[in-house]
Amino acid sequence: MTERRSVLPLPIVMLVTDRTACGDRRLEAVVEAAVEGGVNMVQLREKDLPAADLYGLALRLRKVVGSQALLLVNDRVDVALAAGAHGVQLGGDGLPCDIVRTLAPDMLIGRSVHDATNAGVAVSHGADLLLVGTMFASRSHPGLTPAGPSLIRKVGAISTVPLIGIGGITAANATQVISAGASGVAAITSITLAPDPKDAAARLVAAVTEAWPTAPLHKRH
Repeated sequence: MTERRSVLPLPIVMLVTDRTACGDRRLEAVVEAAVEGGVNMVQLREKDLPAADLYGLALRLRKVVGSQALLLVNDRVDVALAAGAHGVQLGGDGLPCDIVRTLAPDMLIGRSVHDATNAGVAVSHGADLLLVGTMFASRSHPGLTPAGPSLIRKVGAISTVPLIGIGGITAANATQVISAGASGVAAITSITLAPDPKDAAARLVAAVTEAWPTAPLHKRH
């Protein structure tokens, strides 16, 4: 268990894992390459894994990220605590943030939101960051109509915590999300499916870093 809540590394470039989208490569190798490319946050999101397997994977990724990136576990507060992860990323139908805070007072708590109303609730209940989507058409949510960067502006109007845009994020469109007021982006397949995950991560980091100085100052939480 972490001894104190970690500080968010702004701007954030998050890799959300999907071991089925890594080709013939092991997930650990892809994550390691992404972190070498500059990714500073990894969300372990493998919902089909039983607790024991997810715990083992979390332990291995904790070693992979070392001190170079923060590790969040999707929804499974128990696994996050057991593996010594830096935080937990709660889905829209996950436990309330304030309940998770009582269970894990020293962990970062992220919440996935799709509108300003749910964002306001999450912030009032103690979320440390919001994952906001869907920004653009994505492989992981093929039937969902993208809200676009305008959703970042809407949520940003009521949020006091960092916003991370997710959904179809690439180095080519990340600038739009940061310019809308996001404190970072989260990507899956633009890194995991890339022939060179390290290079793909580095290009995404470069795009975010370049856009960051021109982002609205009042949104740099």
